[in-house]
Amino acid sequence: MALRFIGIDPDTGQQGSPTVWVDEEKRELVLQGWRPDGQLEAECAAFMAPGHAPGVPANEAVIRIPARMGPMLREACDVAERAGLR
Repeated sequence: MALRFIGIDPDTGQQGSPTVWVDEEKRELVLQGWRPDGQLEAECAAFMAPGHAPGVPANEAVIRIPARMGPMLREACDVAERAGLR
């Protein structure tokens, strides 16, 4: 796996910091975030996206990252695009 570190939430201290990477080999954004509380997880599980069954599949997870990390997500998308990882 060729992970390229993009950034870490500067406001969370030394532990449990949401983080953004780009996996250049698999062509994916990789995110570390906070686990949602039960209410948010239930809301996401009940969401009906057009053409999809409700629920969160067992091989997927809902995570939370702070909106202040938006620039890091944009940077990760730019890195992936420049590397032809779309």
